[in-house]
Amino acid sequence: MSSDYLYRVRPTRPALLAEGATADEDRLIAQHFEYLKELTRARVVLLAGRTLNKDDTGFGIVIFRAETESEARGVMENDPAVKAGVFRAELFPYGVALIGDELCDRARG
Repeated sequence: MSSDYLYRVRPTRPALLAEGATADEDRLIAQHFEYLKELTRARVVLLAGRTLNKDDTGFGIVIFRAETESEARGVMENDPAVKAGVFRAELFPYGVALIGDELCDRARG
C-alpha cells in the first residue's frame, strides 16, 4: 500500500531567488519541472509548488506517493535539480487529510 510523502526543496545558492538563476540553474530547474510533470502524469505526484517570496525563506514542496520510504527517497534524490545540487531537499512522511474541490478544479485547468 502506498504512503504519502513530502519533500521540501530550497536553493543551495541563496541568491537564486533574489537575483535569478544562472543559465545552468535555469536548465536544471526546467529538468526538475519536467521530472515532476512526468511523475504527475504517472499519478505519483499529487501536488507540487513553491512559495513566491524571493528571500531565504523561499522553498518548494512536492507531495507524492511511494510504496516505501526508500522508494520515496529515490524519487527525491532523482530529481535533477536535487541531484545536481541546485536544490537541497528534505524528505518527510506526510498524511494528506483533505483535498478541496477548488484545488482539483485548478489542477484540471
